[in-house]
Formats: sequence, structure tokens, C-alpha cells
Amino acid sequence: MSDVNSRISDIVSGSDVVLFMKGTPLFPQCGFSSRAVAILDHCGVAYDSVDVLQDMEIRQGIKGYSDWPTIPQLYVKGEFVGGSDIMMEMFEAGELQQMLDEQSVARA
Repeated sequence: MSDVNSRISDIVSGSDVVLFMKGTPLFPQCGFSSRAVAILDHCGVAYDSVDVLQDMEIRQGIKGYSDWPTIPQLYVKGEFVGGSDIMMEMFEAGELQQMLDEQSVARA
């Protein structure tokens, strides 16, 4: 496993919920990241975020790690969930909250 994949794996396994995004939850740097933060905040779960704009290795590496070409990317209990569009679809269908509850994710 490459160094960047090891770093990503450590990040993903280190928290129940991790959002790789552009910017921070307080200052998202794109609309898709802003939407992802709003969804997670609405779900009321505790999550960590990684600002991919601060680390180009992570920014490129996360795309290969998940085999998903865009950012943001959401991971729950070490599993890739999807980007903001998938998050929105799951949220609107009630599936995201259900998954978070079933995984016993900590509340914010």
C-alpha cells in the first residue's frame, strides 16, 4: 500500500464518520462540500473532516482510494458511502439517517 493510501486508511479508520471535502465545515470552499456539511449537520452526527485543498497528495489519493472521481467523499465506519449527490439522495429517502443510526454513529 502506498504511503498516501496508508495515510487515508488511517484517517478513515480513525473516526466513525469522515468527510473529505474542499475547505472546512465552517468555511466550505465549494457548493458540493457545503451541501455535504449541511446534510451531516442536519443528521446531527459527530464527524471529522479533511480539507483536501491543504494536501495535494490526499486530494489525488482519495480519488484512487475510493475509485470515485469527485470530492466531497463520505466514509462511515470505514466504508465509502459516496459524494454529495448520493448523500442528498440517501438523505431525502431517509436512508442516510437510517444507516447512521444502524451503525450507532455518535451524535454531535
